[in-house]
Amino acid sequence: MSVLLWLSNTPAAVWARETESIWGYPTILFLHTLGLGILVGLTTAVDFRVLGFAERLPLEPLDRFFPLIWIGFWINAVSGAGLLIITPSKLVNPAFFFKMAFIAAGVVDLWWLRREAFGASPAYGVKGVTPRAKHLAAWSLAFWAGAITAGRLMAYVGSSH
Repeated sequence: MSVLLWLSNTPAAVWARETESIWGYPTILFLHTLGLGILVGLTTAVDFRVLGFAERLPLEPLDRFFPLIWIGFWINAVSGAGLLIITPSKLVNPAFFFKMAFIAAGVVDLWWLRREAFGASPAYGVKGVTPRAKHLAAWSLAFWAGAITAGRLMAYVGSSH
């Protein structure tokens, strides 16, 4: 925690937190929202297809989404770290820990879903929609909805409001 407090008092963090420029906090928040849209949007598309929506759409091409999904994840991770440095009091907000738990579960689920539905790599061929893949897709929707909800609740519960 002392490192985080030190980081929050660096000139860059103070500037991002206190400036009226659009390039400070608003840009970091925009990047976090953009990353979330890429990560959860594309993951949701894959989840719905695995659950049986748009069955005429072949599953194989959706494997191309995964590199973009990981780009969205890393945009979120970096911008989220920036938001945490700007406002380290989020660490004592109970919703923050729920958010992190949902994200961790969502990432693990995403990894398992890709292995189950698409094979460990494209070279193995597409495994397809198995009952386990459907369960993983349903859990994925729940985990990401939980992460988004917990993230929004951080503004209203705990000590960071």
